[in-house]
Amino acid sequence: MKIRVHERIAEIDPGQWNGLVEDNHPFLRHEFLHAMEQHGCVGERFGWLPRHLAVYRQERLVAAMPLYEKYNSYGEFVFDHAWAEAYQRNSLSYYPKLVAAVPYTPARGQRLLAARGERAQLYPLLLQGALELCERLGASGFHCLFPTPYEQRFLRRRLFSRHDCQFHWRNRDYDDFDDFLARLTAKKRKNVRQERRRVAAAGVVVRELDGHTASEQDWHDFARFYNQTFQRKWGMATFNEGFFMQVAKQLPDRVVLQLADLEGECIAGALMYRSDTRLYGRHWGCTRQIDGLHFELCYYRGIEYCIRERLRWFEPGAQGEYKLARGFTPRRTRSSHWLLDSRFHAAIGEFCGHEQKAVADYQRQLSDSSPYRSQGGQR
Repeated sequence: MKIRVHERIAEIDPGQWNGLVEDNHPFLRHEFLHAMEQHGCVGERFGWLPRHLAVYRQERLVAAMPLYEKYNSYGEFVFDHAWAEAYQRNSLSYYPKLVAAVPYTPARGQRLLAARGERAQLYPLLLQGALELCERLGASGFHCLFPTPYEQRFLRRRLFSRHDCQFHWRNRDYDDFDDFLARLTAKKRKNVRQERRRVAAAGVVVRELDGHTASEQDWHDFARFYNQTFQRKWGMATFNEGFFMQVAKQLPDRVVLQLADLEGECIAGALMYRSDTRLYGRHWGCTRQIDGLHFELCYYRGIEYCIRERLRWFEPGAQGEYKLARGFTPRRTRSSHWLLDSRFHAAIGEFCGHEQKAVADYQRQLSDSSPYRSQGGQR
């Protein structure tokens, strides 16, 4: 076995990398990660420096980890500013750190890529490689964000675990959108229908596209919406039109683009990606505010797509309790963390324990407000 660190994913054979990706997960595909590097979505400007780990057996890739050397905490969705401040108070550097993740993407997926039959042998090698790289780089620690449940079970025996909560939609073999609505409480069902009627009454026409059918103009329009969203929120737009177009070209069947037209003008868009079993909502933007249009494009159209395509889950992104009223329910997310300086271990362990309890209490409270009818009647 040989472990190598690659500063460009282009150095790794695409077919061998993709052969380790389960469920055709779009964000873990070589094409997606390469497009980010090729179009400047990661790198020194944004503080995400690729340091991908690869394990080879006789020059054949048998395990890998999407890994980045980080100089900030932007785009991680697992917030550790309090940890960075603790380091600063002790005159220590929290950055750089190593992060196993898909940049700017709070979606669960593989972080330890390895064939199922070889996980017991290869997972320890990947983790060992990441921790040794921390020491060589002088990084403060290693952070694995949004791993799969079986990866988290391996990691939690060795690393600290953090918990958070997102809102996901589950397909319970619905026949159509009305069948889904029928499972909601009467009040929630009425509100959803009213929101959808307002969008239709405004004269909005929605086009659903993929990488095959979306035109250059469609991607130009969507990139404009995406940039305007960040401009309004004083944020930093990390993706760009070139990235969107390249992913659409190379992964056309993984792309779902919802565009809204009004009076012949394209005014809003929502971009989603799909695996074989899941739909992932990622970006939204608009140039005109239409009541209910955000919910229509980002949630209701996604639910309809999942029902039609028989996808099991819809993950629309981080945060947003308002999703609860629209059929999404709270789901626990997890991450794993290791710090090189053992002096912080006791404090971090206590922090993680309190956080886990708080998230569990929060999830229980939300579950008591389920939008779905109780068995045998309406709530």
